Amino acid sequence: MNLPFYKFHGNGNDFILVDSLSQSVNLTDSQIRRVCHRRFGVGADGLILVLPSIEHAFTMKYYNSDGLEGTMCGNGGRCVAAFAFMRGYATGTLSFDAFDGVHQAVVERVIKPGSEWFVSLQMQDVKHVDRDGDDFFLNTGSPHLVKFVNNVRSLDVCTLGKQIRYNKRPDVGGVNVNFVEVSPEGLFVRTYERGVEDETLSCGTGVTAAAIVAGLKFGENSWKIETPG
Repeated sequence: MNLPFYKFHGNGNDFILVDSLSQSVNLTDSQIRRVCHRRFGVGADGLILVLPSIEHAFTMKYYNSDGLEGTMCGNGGRCVAAFAFMRGYATGTLSFDAFDGVHQAVVERVIKPGSEWFVSLQMQDVKHVDRDGDDFFLNTGSPHLVKFVNNVRSLDVCTLGKQIRYNKRPDVGGVNVNFVEVSPEGLFVRTYERGVEDETLSCGTGVTAAAIVAGLKFGENSWKIETPG
């Protein structure tokens, strides 16, 4: 099968984008897993189908690298907005449908024409934050656990993240796990993502969750956030 695609990344969180606006594209779970495989495929954290929308610029349908449909992906949303702008499907300000509803995005500036953009994305309101000891749970379009730690750069994120991901909140299929270190410079966040089943270099809904919880915990409304990407 010949399938045109585009490769985008948002802060190191990388995606295969498939344009299904002009032609119908149907992919199986197995095909998505294969194309996302980093040794035997193109390699990506996930795949995004760009589909038609009745009321908005397009519909974003996101699949994790395990081949299964995922929930909202923040960095993916920024990438697909840049893609739509690049392809002429939308202007610099646009709205699109996603798993958790309608999102607004703004391509604020073109850094390198055709290859690099600065995109801001409006996330959905968070209805509540639950706490269980030192763990905080919230849904920012995807379910997240936030845990504050010391020395986050040396943490074994994959081992710890896998343990927590499968043992917390089975009612929502497990959680994405964010390990957060607070410093005078801001927050450093490392995320273990469900569906990828590994650490990703950045997670948009994850850093959103970290900022919200840090704001509640420390009383600050604005944070500088760094990730491995």
